[in-house]
Amino acid sequence: MCFEEIYKVYYKRSFLYVKMNVHDNAVAEDIASEALIKLWEATETDSTLNVKPFLFKILRNSSIDYLRRLKVSQKALKEIHQNLNRELDFRISALESCDPTKIFTVEIEEQFKSTLLKLSAKTRQVIEMSRTEGKTNAEIAKELNISEKGVEYHITRALKELRAVFKDYLPIILFFFDKIS
Repeated sequence: MCFEEIYKVYYKRSFLYVKMNVHDNAVAEDIASEALIKLWEATETDSTLNVKPFLFKILRNSSIDYLRRLKVSQKALKEIHQNLNRELDFRISALESCDPTKIFTVEIEEQFKSTLLKLSAKTRQVIEMSRTEGKTNAEIAKELNISEKGVEYHITRALKELRAVFKDYLPIILFFFDKIS
């Protein structure tokens, strides 16, 4: 049997059988086409081959293989979505439990002020000008008669000290820095 004959006789029924099981036209087309090629190759080497049962077996096994792969990928996607949902729930919970009015209690404000007082006078002055007054590095450098690199150095030192003391709260503290006197 030539391939054209096999295709004309068996393609439509092969496609419909596979589509009934996999519910995807493109996949059904691929499986049916590949099965017909395998059937054609088998008939080339074995002229006594019982065509319909052989084709049915190929279609059935290929459909099962596809559905198993689909199941594995769906399971992986489900796990990914579950992990993402857990992470999102955690983020939501963290944001909901973060109340700025509770974060800036007297104790934390005192710790913050105490940390600033431990800095050198110049470093404290630079960080206050930068964060509280909102001045640029160039403005601070000009006003204090130091280089911009010097300003960067003092800011880096101050932030390093603050990070050590407030490592879990630093982003929030810097956001609300202007509210602390």
